[in-house]
This record gives sequence, structure tokens and C-alpha cells, in this order.
Amino acid sequence: MEKTVNHKAWFLVLPVLVLVAFSAVIPLMTVVNYAFQDTFGNNVFFWNGLGWFEDLLASDRMWNALGRQLAFSGIILAIEIPLGVFVALNMPKRGVWASVVLVLMSLPLLIPWNVVGTIWQIFGRVDIGLLGYTLNSMGISYNYTQNPVHAWATVVVMDVWHWTSLVALLAYAGLQSIPDAYYQAARIDQASRWKVFRYIELPKMMGVLMIAILLRFMDSFMIYTEPFVVTGGGPGNATTFLSIDLVKMALGQFDLGPAAAFSLMYFLVILLISWVFYTVMTNLDKRG
Repeated sequence: MEKTVNHKAWFLVLPVLVLVAFSAVIPLMTVVNYAFQDTFGNNVFFWNGLGWFEDLLASDRMWNALGRQLAFSGIILAIEIPLGVFVALNMPKRGVWASVVLVLMSLPLLIPWNVVGTIWQIFGRVDIGLLGYTLNSMGISYNYTQNPVHAWATVVVMDVWHWTSLVALLAYAGLQSIPDAYYQAARIDQASRWKVFRYIELPKMMGVLMIAILLRFMDSFMIYTEPFVVTGGGPGNATTFLSIDLVKMALGQFDLGPAAAFSLMYFLVILLISWVFYTVMTNLDKRG
């Protein structure tokens, strides 16, 4: 007997396909079109081939922005992953306080990015900001609008304050999945706190930590709103990351061709590094 195939399910998928086409595929094709062409206006385009890509690869501007972006993402991961794990290990596991701490840890994640930038912009000001005023009162010459080191420190601390909660909550979820029998066996064997963490807790957290690292890398590599609101990419170009440089090129200078090529290269770099992260960590998880 011939099996009949019901194609009515495609009607449920069709709205999603249309939405993805309008929100992702069509804009992407537009960017690709601009990346390989040049225009003098009036919708008259001229084929430019790989010209924009060659110009960007030979430009110190893009490489400097990429270096700043990689440095920022590296610093963020080096701070937030261990700090998030430490916080998760010290969070209460049960009871009322566990619920209270979970709510408090979730609060920074609920604040919009532009509001976070505005909060820290005011917080760090030397005239009315609590942080800037306090540091200067203590004799520390702090001014994130003029000193590149201070600007970097402000942006890094702001990101750590905003996103460490995500790592902590993911690590906490991994810890909650560990059966009590593991801890009971460790107590019977008189295992030290370090050995409990090394051989019981850390292996059980590896899956969620892999997700945390991927999420934080992608978010930090595409960061725009917070540092733009706080420093505007300054002082000078000290905090001009790839996303800020791309927006300046596309909207500030209205160089649509180079900006389109820049965005494609930006996307490929994120995709490549994320794939490397995922492959390496998956292999480590399999070996574990």
C-alpha cells in the first residue's frame, strides 16, 4: 500500500520562512550586493569585485579595531568565566535564600544595554558620578573621557557587572544537576574541597560552561551599545571596537561599499572563531 504524505505541515512552517527571509536573508543579500559594487548615487552601481575587501585587508584601521576587539573579548572571558563559577559555587543551593539570590543575580540581565551604558556613563563622571568623584577624592586621578586606560577599565568593569550573572546562573544550573550521592561519596573518601571541584563539579559544569563561553564570546565580540554610550569609541580610538568602527564607516562616513565588505568579514571572523571554540571544547568534553 502506497504511503500518503501530508504536506499541510508546511503551512505552519511557511510564516517562519517568510519572517526569516525578510529579517535575515534579504538584508544579507543587500549587504553582499553592496560589498562587491560601487555607486555614485542614483542607484547606479559599478562592479568592484574584491576591491573593497583588498582595501580593508591593507588598512591598519581594521586590523587595529580587530586587535582591540580580540583583546576585549579575551579579557572578558578571562574574568567572567572564573568569576561566574566562583559565584555559582558560593550561592545557596536550597531554601528561601536560594530564590532571593537567583532573583538578584538575574536583575543585571534584565537591564537594557543602552540603560547600562547610561548608568555607567553617569556613575564614572568625575563631577556627579559616585565612582569618579570617590576615586578623585581618594587622590586617584580618574577620567575615562581622557585616559585610554581608564576608559578600558570602565568598559571592562561595566561588562563584568552586566554579564557575569549569566555565567553564574548557567554554572549554578550545572551544579544543581549533580546528585547528592557524588558529594556523599566524596565525604566518605575524605576528598578535599579542591578535589570535589576538580573531579565532580567541574566535569558536570563543562557542558554549560561551553555554552557560557560561546555566548559571552559572541556577545563581547559584537558589543556596541554599552561602550558607545559610555565613551563613544574614545578617547581617540582607544575603545573603538569593530562594531563601533563599522557603524562609523556605514553611517558616519556613508561608505556603504567598504562597510558592507567590512560587515561580511566581521561575520566570517565571528563564525570562524565560534566554530574553533565549539570544536575544541567539544573534543575536550569527549575526552573527559
